[in-house]
Amino acid sequence: MIERWQRIPQAAAGILAVLLLALGVLVVTQADSDYRREQNQLVQTRARILAGSASAAVDFRDIEAAREAVTPFGIDPLSRVVALYDERGGLLAGFSRQGTPLPQSFTGRSRTGGDMAQGVAPIVRDGKRIGTVLVLRQTEPFSRRLSRYTLLTLLAVMAATIVLIFGLGQAALKRANDELQRKNAELLEQMAQRERAENDLRQAQKMESIGQLTGGIAHDFNNMLAIVIGSLDIAERRFATNPDRARQAIGHALEGAERAASLTKRLLAFARRSPLQPQPLDSNQLVANMSELLRRTLGEGIAIETVLAGGLWRTHADPGQLENAVLNLCVNARDAMDGHGHLTIETLNAHLDDAYAGQHEGVAAGQYVAIIISDNGPGMPRDVLERAFEPFFTTKGVGKGTGLGLAQVYGFVRQSGGHAKIYSEPGQGTAVKLYLPRYVGTAEAAVAPPSAAELPRARPGELVLVVEDEEQVRRMSLDALDELGYPVLQAANGEEAIEIIRARDDIRLLFTDVVMPGLNGRELADQARTFRPDLPVLFTTGYTRNAVVHNGVVDSDVFFIPKPFTVEQLALKLRAVLDRRA
Repeated sequence: MIERWQRIPQAAAGILAVLLLALGVLVVTQADSDYRREQNQLVQTRARILAGSASAAVDFRDIEAAREAVTPFGIDPLSRVVALYDERGGLLAGFSRQGTPLPQSFTGRSRTGGDMAQGVAPIVRDGKRIGTVLVLRQTEPFSRRLSRYTLLTLLAVMAATIVLIFGLGQAALKRANDELQRKNAELLEQMAQRERAENDLRQAQKMESIGQLTGGIAHDFNNMLAIVIGSLDIAERRFATNPDRARQAIGHALEGAERAASLTKRLLAFARRSPLQPQPLDSNQLVANMSELLRRTLGEGIAIETVLAGGLWRTHADPGQLENAVLNLCVNARDAMDGHGHLTIETLNAHLDDAYAGQHEGVAAGQYVAIIISDNGPGMPRDVLERAFEPFFTTKGVGKGTGLGLAQVYGFVRQSGGHAKIYSEPGQGTAVKLYLPRYVGTAEAAVAPPSAAELPRARPGELVLVVEDEEQVRRMSLDALDELGYPVLQAANGEEAIEIIRARDDIRLLFTDVVMPGLNGRELADQARTFRPDLPVLFTTGYTRNAVVHNGVVDSDVFFIPKPFTVEQLALKLRAVLDRRA
């Protein structure tokens, strides 16, 4: 039904074209008919004039007068026959031209061709018919007459053609639109199928990455838990009979726990959730200070060369994390060269322009400090290079690496507002470039780390309030503080801590977890300072949620110690906070 209605415009255009052609033919025919009628009227009028002027000559049979009456009509070159006949039809006078025969008698009827106009008029005298006038005049040929109508004919044909073409064009346009709609529907369906396929592929890749990540975490944590649990089990069994063996087992358990803590820090660094404490940094000085550590770590088979740029800009980064990143890259380079080769550490000022930034997602154009670690090892093929920053992806043998080194470096650099890029070709070695933003602020005085020869202990009156919702973690914190000689109070949540602070004005430090139900650590500290503005606060957490860390950087007015921490780390941090507030 729809297609039948869609064909109506095409049929209407055809009918209109036929009608226009018929109208053109009708106009031409009518014009020709009008022409012939005008010619006949002209000839008929001449015949009547001649009949009036020649009536006396015919009545008296004056042939000479009759010829004189006919002669003036010869002036018209198109006149073919002009004749006068008596009442019996006999010829009295007349003439003919161009081969047209002069009828010798006329009975009132004459057969003429299609190109002759005929006029016949009776000659009347005193009311009596005494003769007849015959006038034949040449008309234009039909072909010549038709030429006069050429423009009109062409206009009619052109109009009909235009209408026909318009109708055919409409039909073609309709078919093209239908085809376009069909192709568009097919394209939309293909795009939808492609989008579904891409979504399925991304989901599969995401699940593969999650599977690889969780598998790697489970594998490494199981190994570390095996060390911790097994060593503690041995220590418990040998504690009474062999104290030295028990202490050795406890040491192994601590080593496994420290490896687990290191793994979580690397995971947080990759996820850009590791809290950073950046400061203005001279990268040349940092690399120079690491030279002895690198030589001991990499071994004698690695020749280390440093190329430090003069006039190097300062950057703003966490020095401990940057040292760890450089050390990870150097260890990776050593492993790639099988312990023998040449390693170069280079620093330089770099400018990444808009073109480079446009080709690399998440990179801002501007000035950077570049640290480049390059080796002359075997290099990486393209498929390995594309996955180098993925967590737990490694080309090392079993037990020779976790696959988190490059992932941690990548996360730290991106969290610091920088960019990491690997350049490598098989057989040509590898170069890893770390770009850290240039720092243009004022210099800050470097703070020397406190000596760990003897743990700083509590001083009289330094009462600490511990706020932690996890009971076991709270108990561990209480034991550590007790070990350091600090008197302590405890609270399981922020609301309970507020009540204790209101009731006890002798509390000298608030030691609180950040992530807690109800009031979090930052909200607790803000409320407590409304009535204890001088109360120092030390925050701790294993995972930050923008309470005391924003954009991966610890707030400038915040004292922070990440979980897990050792008694030594806690002792140094507590002393630094209390002494600064004193």
